[in-house]
Amino acid sequence: MPRSAREPAYETIYTRIRQEILSGVYPYGAKLPGKRALADQFGVSVITVAHALEMLSDEGYLTLRERSGCYAAYRASNGFQTGALPETGEADAPFSDSADQISSADLEGFPFSSLARTMRRLLSEQAEALLLKSPNQGLPALRQAISRYLSRSRGITAPPERIVIGAGAEYLYGLLADMLGTGRIWAIEAPSYEKIEQVYTARGVRLDPLPLGRDGLQSEPLWRTEASVLHLSPYRSYPSDVTASASKRAEYLRWGELPGRLIIEDDFESEFCVRRKPMDTLFSSSARENVIYLNTFSRTVSPSLRVAYMVLPGQLLPVYQQRAGFYSCTVSAMEQHLLAAIIDSGEFERHIRRVRRRLRAASGTN
Repeated sequence: MPRSAREPAYETIYTRIRQEILSGVYPYGAKLPGKRALADQFGVSVITVAHALEMLSDEGYLTLRERSGCYAAYRASNGFQTGALPETGEADAPFSDSADQISSADLEGFPFSSLARTMRRLLSEQAEALLLKSPNQGLPALRQAISRYLSRSRGITAPPERIVIGAGAEYLYGLLADMLGTGRIWAIEAPSYEKIEQVYTARGVRLDPLPLGRDGLQSEPLWRTEASVLHLSPYRSYPSDVTASASKRAEYLRWGELPGRLIIEDDFESEFCVRRKPMDTLFSSSARENVIYLNTFSRTVSPSLRVAYMVLPGQLLPVYQQRAGFYSCTVSAMEQHLLAAIIDSGEFERHIRRVRRRLRAASGTN
């Protein structure tokens, strides 16, 4: 089985089977070969195959049935692009709790000792720089650190010039409303994080709340909406804890293929996914330049650190610069230098891995 020298065998199998599912080799409901047959095919152990299949099941590409086998669970579309409505089914039932549910008590903050040590070093080495005014989009050092981090951890290509830093996600919601304008309808999840509706309504945005099903937005309301902007939390929507399946994420991207449509991907808390492989982002999966990626450090570092960022697709960067680029950055240079330092040192990702290991152990996930 040819693979990269640095790529584990189970990841190669995961990628191969995932591509076969996406390309229709295994259509929805089709049964895959057994684990032993796949192990012989790839020249690996049954355990390695099982690991790859569990990853695919985690992401919603497969359904594992005890004593029956593995079945493709990814639904391809036949007609969404023309506006035809898909048939509703079990996936559009009322939402249920996500297997990845995490409470606030489950998460531990970034080690204070590391923050204090880094801050002391910055005060000693960059004292004057900490007092300088930040550029409007944020310090280049932090935007570069985030760019490298997203490439390593989320498969997102995000040049620093497309990254905007702001004081919390709610501030960025307001920037998005100013940037994209209120002369269009915006769709949001129902229920959704209350601040999303509050900020957009305060800005004069017309909202269309779309009901959530078991694996994401219900299809019929999604395809009937007159909205041209869709604000989503595909990893896990709050407060419902609904996680979008692979099929649903692909449906969101198909919805966004129609002219003039934009998607805002609110990726809050995705760093603490207890699954074997973090869910692919809509931003990295989209073939079009119409997904805005948004995330925050309030859960990964500290709630008191009001720092968030968004990644703009290339076509929207001039729009941002014209309509919202005049706003001064609302995050102090000191906080930005601190975040850049802990990201570049590797301490940020070590903290995330440590928390994920603890969460996996607590959930019984191997």
